Amino acid sequence: MRNAVVVGSGPNGLAAAVTLGAAGMRVRVLEAAPVIGGGARSGDYTDTGVRHDECSFAHPLALDNAFTRSVDLSRYGLRWRSPEIEYSHPLDGGRGVGAYRSASRTAEELGAAGPAWNRVFGAVSDRFADISTDFTKPILHVPAHPVKLARFGAFAAMPAAVLAKLFATEEARALFGGVAAHAFRPFGTVGSAAIGVALGSAAHTYGWAVAEGGSGAISTAMAAALVDLGGSIETGVQVRSLADLDSPDIVMLDTAPGAAAEIAGAAMPRRISRAYRRFRHGPAAFQISYAVREGIPWADAPSRSAGTVHVGGSFDDIATAERDVHRGVMPRRPFVLVGQQYLADPGRSNGDVHPIDLYAHVPSGWTGDATVAIEAQIERFAPGFSSRVVSKRVRSVARIEADNQNFVGGDVVTGANTPWRLVFRPRLALDPYFTGIDGVYLCSAATPPGAGAHGLCGFNAATSALKARANLDA
Repeated sequence: MRNAVVVGSGPNGLAAAVTLGAAGMRVRVLEAAPVIGGGARSGDYTDTGVRHDECSFAHPLALDNAFTRSVDLSRYGLRWRSPEIEYSHPLDGGRGVGAYRSASRTAEELGAAGPAWNRVFGAVSDRFADISTDFTKPILHVPAHPVKLARFGAFAAMPAAVLAKLFATEEARALFGGVAAHAFRPFGTVGSAAIGVALGSAAHTYGWAVAEGGSGAISTAMAAALVDLGGSIETGVQVRSLADLDSPDIVMLDTAPGAAAEIAGAAMPRRISRAYRRFRHGPAAFQISYAVREGIPWADAPSRSAGTVHVGGSFDDIATAERDVHRGVMPRRPFVLVGQQYLADPGRSNGDVHPIDLYAHVPSGWTGDATVAIEAQIERFAPGFSSRVVSKRVRSVARIEADNQNFVGGDVVTGANTPWRLVFRPRLALDPYFTGIDGVYLCSAATPPGAGAHGLCGFNAATSALKARANLDA
């Protein structure tokens, strides 16, 4: 039996470990932190008896993909729960709009902008299962559904500011702007619509589900599947060099590219080491967990039923905030992503005290405190919010980086979503997971298809490693 070591136990590291274990390898996972999970961890961070998610909280691409089809995580206790409204967008004056699982229902709510919404999101979501099969793989491959992928690509390649002009109402433009902002990119840049189109279409296809009991349940289920396959996990183990690993047949690095270069040292070809060390990280997150009595008193009705709320005002307001962040300037009114997971998963609450997890987009490495700006944004659309707060935990940019070494400068998506990086992550290569060292692969969110607790970076990297190993054994 061949041996494999996975460095890092985030969703991608665990997915890689499960994939290798299912192929008959003896797998050992080494995690520097005292607990597993990386960005998919949960706990009572406000000491109020409620359950929070540390980083990721909604999972648009995790329900049906190549990895989740390869292993039945429901056997290990993973259950998905969906809110009534997938995501919402409040506006000034008590207005607001929501995105439903159905593209046509969402279009109906958008009035004059409905036909255009259907042309974009209805058309893509009808084909999304096939499209996502292609765009969740490395770009340099022969697509299984080229015509469908081309239609998606026509919208995805646009600047978000251009695509937004298709929508006739302020409400529709704002609804799109909120989901497009997940890219952490200025709206005027080429390809800045891509993540918005992908995540918006996923909402209409699979929904933005949450894991019952918290995102940590995803990591727990993957770990249980690995142990069932004969694998093992060790926490509190810091890997500083490949020499620490006792020469396994395959090494998977669930790390940022710079850390991978440090671990590999002189064994890594210089050109690849240079590319990894120059890997560009994106803006940062500033995160707060709140325990809120009776929940957030949103002025608009859709946000009271939405699992995710995008707080930022109009499309132009969000565009201004994202442009400032990109320039290294802290916005006066930042874009804030609010998670109300308890609406889909009531077991996370403690009586009428509910967990709220949110983060704001701030410049990379920013050293300030965004609490006042964040709370002003929430109060703007939910007057009386502050009076309902029972407890809160604040995590600064520095704290986020200290808690997870992959989040360099507070970058929770492990890489800037520039047009180049959207196509070639983490470097230009036929196999983006291969580090140039026989048997050693990068499997973090710095590789295709990018951030999320979907496990696909780890699955794709492990699949690449297994193919290479099979060719050597042939």
